[in-house]
Amino acid sequence: MDEKSQAFYAAWADLLDWLREYAAANEGVTFVKQADFTDYIYRMERHYDLPTTIMSASLSNPNDQPILLVSASQRASVFKEVVLHPFESHVYRKLTLAKDGEGLAEGARKFTKEMLFALADDLFAVAVA
Repeated sequence: MDEKSQAFYAAWADLLDWLREYAAANEGVTFVKQADFTDYIYRMERHYDLPTTIMSASLSNPNDQPILLVSASQRASVFKEVVLHPFESHVYRKLTLAKDGEGLAEGARKFTKEMLFALADDLFAVAVA
């Protein structure tokens, strides 16, 4: 795997850690693994070198209904991206590897933990209302 792909999947693993942190800090929010990378599922005897097995995860309410679904591109994808998809919405956000190779970005703007937490706060406020 090339350095750019390694950086992308490291940033993805960081985003998953932020989601876990958000769920741990907020009552009524759970982090749920939705799917593993097929590379991991069908690896047979091959070495697995991605920093996480999780391809798709969500922040869900106590009834296990996803509020924010996130997913990362497969290793074979030419254009790697992370999709943030508020559940039951037609709107979604795409993140790619930041130009400096560290973290994720939405266009030219770096995507931060604070931005993720603000998005999740807004989505859970709407879901409760």
